[in-house]
Amino acid sequence: MKIYNDHLILTGSTIKQALFVLNELGQDAILFVVDVDKKLIGALTDGDVRRGLLKGLTIESLVDEIIQKNPKYITKGGNDLEKIISYREGNFRIVPVLDENHRVVNVINFRIIKSYLPIDAVIMAGGRGQRLKPLTDVTPKPLLKVGHKAIMEHNLDRLSLFGIDDFWVSVKYLGKQIEDYFGSGKSRNININYVWEEEPLGTIGAVSKITNFQHDYVLITNSDLLTNLDYEHFFQEFIKQDADLAVLTIPYQVSIPYAVLETSNGQVQSFKEKPTYTYYSNGGVYLVKKEMLKHIPLNSFFNATDLMETLIKKNLKVVSYPLVGYWLDVGKHEDFEKAQIDIIQIKF
Repeated sequence: MKIYNDHLILTGSTIKQALFVLNELGQDAILFVVDVDKKLIGALTDGDVRRGLLKGLTIESLVDEIIQKNPKYITKGGNDLEKIISYREGNFRIVPVLDENHRVVNVINFRIIKSYLPIDAVIMAGGRGQRLKPLTDVTPKPLLKVGHKAIMEHNLDRLSLFGIDDFWVSVKYLGKQIEDYFGSGKSRNININYVWEEEPLGTIGAVSKITNFQHDYVLITNSDLLTNLDYEHFFQEFIKQDADLAVLTIPYQVSIPYAVLETSNGQVQSFKEKPTYTYYSNGGVYLVKKEMLKHIPLNSFFNATDLMETLIKKNLKVVSYPLVGYWLDVGKHEDFEKAQIDIIQIKF
């Protein structure tokens, strides 16, 4: 995988130097010209080089003479989703990401990723995996292989596909193995930080230990899920509903094989013949406004359901996002065996 620095070239470089780099980039041939502090100055493509040479410049001329001086860009931490979608649909395939000081901190490639969501992601990976013993006796559940990847790696790759690049991983049981496996995330063009639980803190309690989120929105997910959830649509619905917290929900239909009577004081009011009812269960993925995380007590055992209950009692807006797609909680041996079959057929 090309890392974003491959697309950067220093101001003052020659056209010849730029040509070497453009050639290495192949079908992704675009460069962003930066100063020594990585502040964006302009963009450069093969076409700019050709036009410059036709005007009489040589390969020893400086790239500064042929750059596009006002390239499109995305702001890190900004709520630029509509702009991002417009770039993607307008065939602007490769776009730099700038911080508040106009420095390039990433380069996104819509040939490789689907979106660039303004979200921090927290992956809860501290559990013991008791129901999967003896598989988890020496290997933490997030590192058990489904197909050719660890369970958590499927999650990480899916989230990265939507441009999420700031990750926090909560670890406890055999956590050093997880930290060694994924490292800092640099090779994946992402940032991974680790949050250690000294004592079990429930399904969301460890989030209280994170004080430096990069965005105003935080996605919290269990590490042992397999899903092809469309995270962009999830985020769009969250914003559209002006929710404080959204929870992924899994529809379950229950069919009653007999007529169901509705009665009052023993008298039949109506009946439904063999009805089917749809119920929604917790899917273990939450999207929340960062400011809502203040309701999680510091270093205390606290579940995601406790947070939902707290917000509901405070008349804050908690919404359901019913999944249209694949979802599997790899919690038991039969789930793990099913995952090995599904991973071959389901497009993640």
